Amino acid sequence: KIFFSQLNFFLHAIEPGFVSFLQVTMRERLSLWAVFCLIVAFLPSQTESIAVMSVDLGSEWMKIALVKPGVPMEIVLNKESRRKTPVAVCLKENERLFGDSALGVAVKNPMVVYRFLQSILGKTADNPQVAQYQKHFPEHQLLRDEKRGTVFFKFSDTLQRNFWQPIKDAVITVPAYFNQAERRAVLQAANIAGLKVLQLINDNTAVALNYGVFRRKDINSTAQNILFYDMGSGSTTATIVTYQTVKTKESGTHPQLQIRGVGFDRTLGGFEMELRLRDHLAKLFNEQKKSKKDVRENLRAMAKLLKEAQRLKTVLSANAEHMAQIEGLMDDIDFKAKVTRSEFEALCEDLFDRVPGPVKEALAAAEMSMDEIEQVILVGGSTRVPKVQDVLLKAVGKEELSKNINADEAAAMGAVYQAAALSKAFKVKPFLVRDAAVFPIQVEFSRETEEEDGIKTMKHNKRILFQRMAPYPQRKVITFNRYMDDFVFYINYGDLSFLGEQDLKVFGSQNLTMVKLSGVGSSFKKHSDAESKGIKAHFNMDESGVLILDRVESVFETIVEEKEEESTLTKLGNTISSLFGGGSSEPNANVTEPVTDEEEMIPEAGKEQDQSEKQEESAQEKPEAEEGKEGEPQAEEQKDNKEDEAETQGETDAEKPEEKSDAEKVEETEADKKSKPQKKSKISEDITVELEVNDVLDPSTEDMEVSKKKLQDLTDRDLEKQEREKTLNSLEAFIFETQDKMYQDEYLAVVTEEEKEQITGKLSEASNWMDEEGYTAGTKELKEKLSELKKLCKAMFFRVEERKKWPDRLAALDSMLNHSTIFLKSVRLIPEGDQIFTEVELKMLERVINETMTWKNETVAEQEKLSPTEKPVLLSKDIEAKHSFLDREVNYLLNKAKFAKPKPKDKAKDKNTTSTENSNANSTANSTEDAEKVIPPKSDDGEKVKPAEEPPTAEEKEETILELNPAENTDTESTESSKSENHIGDEL
Repeated sequence: KIFFSQLNFFLHAIEPGFVSFLQVTMRERLSLWAVFCLIVAFLPSQTESIAVMSVDLGSEWMKIALVKPGVPMEIVLNKESRRKTPVAVCLKENERLFGDSALGVAVKNPMVVYRFLQSILGKTADNPQVAQYQKHFPEHQLLRDEKRGTVFFKFSDTLQRNFWQPIKDAVITVPAYFNQAERRAVLQAANIAGLKVLQLINDNTAVALNYGVFRRKDINSTAQNILFYDMGSGSTTATIVTYQTVKTKESGTHPQLQIRGVGFDRTLGGFEMELRLRDHLAKLFNEQKKSKKDVRENLRAMAKLLKEAQRLKTVLSANAEHMAQIEGLMDDIDFKAKVTRSEFEALCEDLFDRVPGPVKEALAAAEMSMDEIEQVILVGGSTRVPKVQDVLLKAVGKEELSKNINADEAAAMGAVYQAAALSKAFKVKPFLVRDAAVFPIQVEFSRETEEEDGIKTMKHNKRILFQRMAPYPQRKVITFNRYMDDFVFYINYGDLSFLGEQDLKVFGSQNLTMVKLSGVGSSFKKHSDAESKGIKAHFNMDESGVLILDRVESVFETIVEEKEEESTLTKLGNTISSLFGGGSSEPNANVTEPVTDEEEMIPEAGKEQDQSEKQEESAQEKPEAEEGKEGEPQAEEQKDNKEDEAETQGETDAEKPEEKSDAEKVEETEADKKSKPQKKSKISEDITVELEVNDVLDPSTEDMEVSKKKLQDLTDRDLEKQEREKTLNSLEAFIFETQDKMYQDEYLAVVTEEEKEQITGKLSEASNWMDEEGYTAGTKELKEKLSELKKLCKAMFFRVEERKKWPDRLAALDSMLNHSTIFLKSVRLIPEGDQIFTEVELKMLERVINETMTWKNETVAEQEKLSPTEKPVLLSKDIEAKHSFLDREVNYLLNKAKFAKPKPKDKAKDKNTTSTENSNANSTANSTEDAEKVIPPKSDDGEKVKPAEEPPTAEEKEETILELNPAENTDTESTESSKSENHIGDEL
């Protein structure tokens, strides 16, 4: 069970949104606010370092799941013991509230409460969704960041935040329709927050993973197609997923999910329905004409109506009608009106018409029909609206909609399973995940070409890097063959015609990055004697769906003649050298390595995905194991298409005569190659890359460091505030509790009248000071006041505590004295022949008993002579020390008796001579010793032999046994005395 105390978390970034206090744009702040500061608050202050978590960040609610030793995949509860928390933060003067507490303030003061910020994450100020947000929440002031074009809020700069120790490793869910700018925003925020993001996982993929993990046995080699329809508060996503088992070279056969098609509607969700219902309630209130003012102009009243609309939408999902009522809506006027489900559905009729849209888009992206879909599963809270289910059921043409998954927690649970799989601290059953890129990405460049008539023209070329619904993570290589000097190319989104006009406006810039290459010309001059194989740009779309340009290199190929005859010894030496001499797969400048034959490409035709590049990709890049096999057919298909295009382009590009002669020369020299052994070697030269972001500018390194520093300053201020509040509470509690104690008999008995008056006076003085100045005083002043009062009352508290402890401590000491005395008397009654204790040991115990009894009697008598108001001489710690010393002495003897071996009777003395007796005794001793070495004696309860105070070793067991053996030499007693003396020294 995970316990939480306060929910003052959040705002690692939105809190610094204030203009002068923390210069971080809304992009970082929103992601931090919405993700990482919530995480910090949700987690307990002391957590396992190897724990991992998932964060399902929705537009209205968020859920966190945790995996740590002993806690397998559990949803984290907040302080209200709820499994989900509103994504809301309240920022005002000197207070910060989150979740439900913030929503409570939203009704009274909506200007200081911020919600539904996911929709403007990673957006520029001119984005339509920013304008839409401003329309929905007119009470907030949105400002433009002139440097980066993003937006931020204007806040107060006197904020504090409670400090928590976060779990560092996390998998965070993001909507599948998040583009590159939005994904980078979350990752940059993670960097500022000091959080290690194992992966950004699409929320629809996390839901599919959760479904598959718990139905692993139902997945087989036959593909199963399932459609997940997820309607949340802010958006709707439809996802087609294919489940089947696949066989991999590394780990055998495992289940796999593959995202086949995704359709979405960014603004279709429950929040839009609530806004419609809120406006309807406002209209009803105005029609009642109880006030001359328009309720729409009152921000507080509209916040109350929105809260009631949220409740009303939930109730109408289960009831045909319900009464909306708000006390004191505006000007102390109560509002009450009946709303029916049919009215609600009429208000949202255009929204319900958009319900089938994402399904159609998903089917189109997957190139599938509904007949191929086995079942449709509902996800998200807004799918509980009856009308949504009715429209969706009619659209998909199925008998029923499946509800066999937790609509609220499926994404969080799927993401935390992925977090455990990615963490090195846990081992889970493999479940292969093949996500898909929703938006295509392409490379564009321009090159000057010369036509047959000698006219030079600029030709614009496009090469598809990742097609729509291309699986990732995946690596790709683009080769530029016609450039011999520095040039520029662009990374942009591909064909987005599947998006509507409004979606394209919300999408933002379709240009991602401009890439400037320098060093191309110098690389050609450096390797002028080698054949150029082009400029190769290596791209990687990682597990988070973020596109990265790994490196750009200029590749050359040379032909090296091998010796015709090579001795066996030389071949063996070369083989060993190749095994131990390296040969790194990472291409470095001026490093030559053998390559396979590559097919020449015509760059204008766009044949960047030819067989040679696929060979290079497989040889150098080594994509993820689970994606390799299915990636090849797709690349092959791309190649075929481009070859067709190459034939068409080739007719217009008029190959130059020298190029044809080169081809003829290659054919003519084939015979020579067969006669002379030759080897091809590759030379790679790194090219300098300069990137210029075109969508949303990334914050500079300096800005990131400044943000981190200011966030740390906020944390320090939060700690200071927390310490002050703790000290203030302690001082206040101490004053009230001590004042109450001054009327209790046990405290009045130990203080004089003078002490009582002094303590009472100081407490009254402190209480008055608290009422006048204490609640505004600083931490240092509060600590000094508390320390002064504690010092004044220390003696009184000490006397009371000692008197409380005396009865129990003295009773225990008396009991110990009685038991030890009885034990000593019993031991002295043992016959001398059977006695196992030495006289020194018994006298030592007797002396300790007598000294303890004498000390007790004298000290108690002296204490009885003293007044209760004087410092006591009988101290509980001294009683415990005496009890412990006596107990230790008795236990030493008890342990010795416990492991002692009974002495055998000597029958040889009456029948044999002295010499025979001695020899028998010696032999008996030897045989006894041998036997004892093989089978050590055991006590009645089966415990191993051990000395009185420490666990025994084998040698110590033998030594103890031999000391108690009557067949030993006459030095036994002296040896035991010596041992006892050593023991006494240790005890003392």
